[in-house]
Amino acid sequence: MKNIAIFASGSGTNAENIARYFSKSETIKVAVVLSNNRNVGVHGRVNKLGIPSFVFSRDEFAEGSAVLAKLAEYDTDLIVLAGFMNKISDTLLNAYPGKIINIHPALLPKYGGKGMYGMHVHEAVVAAGEKETGITIHYIDEHYDEGTTIFQAKCPVLPSDTPEEVATKVHALEYAHYPHVIEDLLR
Repeated sequence: MKNIAIFASGSGTNAENIARYFSKSETIKVAVVLSNNRNVGVHGRVNKLGIPSFVFSRDEFAEGSAVLAKLAEYDTDLIVLAGFMNKISDTLLNAYPGKIINIHPALLPKYGGKGMYGMHVHEAVVAAGEKETGITIHYIDEHYDEGTTIFQAKCPVLPSDTPEEVATKVHALEYAHYPHVIEDLLR
């Protein structure tokens, strides 16, 4: 069995989507969810599915030893970031080289980097008059949104689209593609 640890900081819709996708798999499962915020929806979403979740402080994520112990406890093969808002420490990067992935709500290298997350990205895409946007699934390295690209998918941006409408299109791409890319990486 291949075990996924999801790192999440928000409502958990991507985490739940991934967990549901693998819930009937005989070879891959979401074993644990780690978060930097105890007051977010991801915990309720995954706990309802029987997946344990744990909260660590920013300092604990940065230092890494407690997080590494929890990942080892759940025999983690792949770390999947799903709306996780902390920078990944060198400790975690060194312990899981080529085993930490993220999904970004734009076609990197455009609209990436520190501060470019969630609606900030969609607002920037609309403000720039882009004709298309999408998702980028990539490996994590020591720089925000600069790791090697694994997969991209695109959607059109219409001149009349609001950032909220762009977000809806991008979320659909995330839900459709992220679980499949994870599955391909683990097989």
